[in-house]
Amino acid sequence: MPSGSILIVDDDTQIQRVMRVSLTAEGYGAECTRTGEEALERVRAGKYDLVLLDINLPGINGLTTCRQIRSFSGIPIIMMTVRDTEKDKVQALDLGADDYVEKPFGMLEMLARIRAALRRAIAPSDSGPNHLRLGEIDIDFQNRRIVTPKEQLRLTSKEFHLLSYFAVHPNRPIPHEELLQAVWGRGYERDHEYLRVFVNRLRKKIEPSPAHPKYLLKEPWFGYRFNVPVN
Repeated sequence: MPSGSILIVDDDTQIQRVMRVSLTAEGYGAECTRTGEEALERVRAGKYDLVLLDINLPGINGLTTCRQIRSFSGIPIIMMTVRDTEKDKVQALDLGADDYVEKPFGMLEMLARIRAALRRAIAPSDSGPNHLRLGEIDIDFQNRRIVTPKEQLRLTSKEFHLLSYFAVHPNRPIPHEELLQAVWGRGYERDHEYLRVFVNRLRKKIEPSPAHPKYLLKEPWFGYRFNVPVN
């Protein structure tokens, strides 16, 4: 049976009830709240392994809640919304979400995404280096952190696994589909916007000038390459 504690953040009591029953039947612990403010308090308490977060909430909305969670936690976040435009999806991912599900969704799809997110959250990297030095930046894979001369930056689960995959396969072009399947799993091979957003997020953490990257390079019409200096 699966295991893990999940926080459902949605102001629709019917959705709360259906999801709590379905998740409990699958072996998960599940609790509900209807506001972003309470969700922040609960996540700060460190009780959960994953957050299912609706965008449309009373008080602070889901996007703001997601951004604030990301300021102190790398917990996996799956956004839920009735919006279905690429702009909305990119905005949610850019603010720190790991995945995005459109309402109405089937529970089989949601359960598959939850399993994938939790599996990646606890999985070790693929036999890559414990540390990698890029100029003045030290990537600490063991502790999932990036250390710069001014600060330490936390890597979210997806950022960690994407950067780990790049580190295991340096200096070669990697196709979009290979990266998506390796980090998100089967069924995501066409979701190129996920890669665009997460590569941009990593660039902001490891590149001296994110607008002019020298490490995470785009291979037009193909994928990306992690350009690591060879000693």
